[in-house]
Amino acid sequence: MTALDRCYNVNDLRAAAKRRLPRGVFEFVDRSTEDEIALRNNRAAFERIKLRHRALVDVSGRSTKTTLFGKEIALPMAIAPTGAAGLCWHEGELELAKAAAAAKIPFTLATGAMTSMEKIAKEANFRLWFQLYVWKQRELSYQLIERAKNNGFEALIVTTDTIVPPNREYNARNGFLLPFHPTVRFTVDIMRHPTWFATVLMKYFTTIGMPRNENYPEPYRRPIGTDPGTREVMRQDSLNWDDIRIFRDKWPGILMLKGINRPDDALKAISYGVDGIIVSNHGGRNMDSAAATIDLLPEIAEAVGDKATVILDSGVRRGSDIAKALALGAKCVLTGRATLYGTAVGGQAGAAQAVNFIRTELDKTMAYTGCRTPEEISTDIFFGLRDGNRLRAMAEA
Repeated sequence: MTALDRCYNVNDLRAAAKRRLPRGVFEFVDRSTEDEIALRNNRAAFERIKLRHRALVDVSGRSTKTTLFGKEIALPMAIAPTGAAGLCWHEGELELAKAAAAAKIPFTLATGAMTSMEKIAKEANFRLWFQLYVWKQRELSYQLIERAKNNGFEALIVTTDTIVPPNREYNARNGFLLPFHPTVRFTVDIMRHPTWFATVLMKYFTTIGMPRNENYPEPYRRPIGTDPGTREVMRQDSLNWDDIRIFRDKWPGILMLKGINRPDDALKAISYGVDGIIVSNHGGRNMDSAAATIDLLPEIAEAVGDKATVILDSGVRRGSDIAKALALGAKCVLTGRATLYGTAVGGQAGAAQAVNFIRTELDKTMAYTGCRTPEEISTDIFFGLRDGNRLRAMAEA
């Protein structure tokens, strides 16, 4: 029996990933920032919302399929951009992308990925999105946009909520900082996880050497432990709306902004030609006092209406979370950690298992609440909550 065979939900995958990964890598994936208030609050906000069973509805023909940006997907979920997938599994981004393609859901490649967009496009081309961290020297960002366009990526996601480096103190304690300079503590940690060392780190060493950020612009595409100047050239505190106007001009496909938490910002984004609004607090990994995104979603979805597609990110672990997000106005959710746990345990097979757990849970939640399609899910499924105003009132209480 394999580790995957002993997993029955995402929490089991998380526990298995914790056993397999060095502590520094696992906590980089699993934890958040400072006192981890935002991380806990994301889950607490989902758990606070209760649903009602609807009786005697024929749901035998139900389906989790839906349409996103005019094309069908098998589940209202997409893989979020995660820069650590390549440390969870050798070329973990490719494993994740293959799992997403097989599941017929979109996959987002991160700027910091350790597998190139060219390889992803060649070997896992279903619906590919590229996440952009904006570089201080804007020409470098324009190069990445052109590269993604030339490789057939469907959508560009501009991350707006990481304008300064987050305060992740545990990374320093674990000796896991980027640029990567292994400490004695981290080296001992690696030696205690020989399977990970042999199947991930050594596999890189015997093929390409130290892992690289393969999607960085050419001057900075170097091994992850050798470029202390990268942080300065990736400073984003000058990012502004004029940049969005330029990105819209340069990008012919779907353009989304990730990290929108306010209705006025959402409406302004639409005025700049943005197609999608991703309500996100970066999984609680940046500002520790950030509000839970499921609490922010109703007023943003109400303000946006049908002028753009609203997507929810941060905190999704169960299929019932997707139902709650759809009921409050999202068309789709992004999930990052859930599928990373699976990737860490079993590569493509583990990522596929995480997606299947969530799909099965959504299917069962739809059946219990009397919904045959994602489009039928509304606030009618809630207990004690019928609209976003009452949800917000409960959150404030």
